[in-house]
Amino acid sequence: MAAANTKSGKAAAKPQDAKAKAAKKAALKGTSSHSVRKVRTSVTFHRPTTLRLPRAPKYPRKSVPHLPRMDQFRTIQHPLNTESAMKKIEDHNTLVFIVDIKANKRNIKDAVKKLYDVDAAKVNTLIRPDGKKKAYVRLTADFDALEVANKIGFI
Repeated sequence: MAAANTKSGKAAAKPQDAKAKAAKKAALKGTSSHSVRKVRTSVTFHRPTTLRLPRAPKYPRKSVPHLPRMDQFRTIQHPLNTESAMKKIEDHNTLVFIVDIKANKRNIKDAVKKLYDVDAAKVNTLIRPDGKKKAYVRLTADFDALEVANKIGFI
C-alpha cells in the first residue's frame, strides 16, 4: 500500500515539486548570481545622469513681490540750473538733470514722462568727474523746455 501510495503521490506532485525546488534554489543562490561584469572602456568614472524633477515648492519664498527698485523718483534726483544748462534750455530745447548712477537712458526718458508729462526726443548721458551722472533730455518740438522749467520751478 505504501508503494502504491508513493507512486501515485510522486506522479501527482512532480510538476509542483520541480517548481518548488527551483524556487528554493533561486531563494538561496539569488536570481542574478550569474550576471556579466560590465566592461569599462574609460579609466575615469562618470556618475550616470539620473532623473531631474522640476521644483514644486509648497509655498513662495517671497510673500510679496519687490517694488520696482528704479522708480521715477529715484531715477531723477534734481534738475541742474547752471548757466550752461540754461543755455541748453533756451537754445536747444533741452533739460539737464542729475540722475541716479544706475539709471539708463530708457529709465530717464520714462521718468521725465511720468514726472513732468513731456515727451523726450532723445537722452544723452555722461558721468561727471565727481561721480554723478548728468542727463541731457531733449524734448520734442511740441513741448517747450522753458515752460517745463518754469513749471518745475527752477527758473
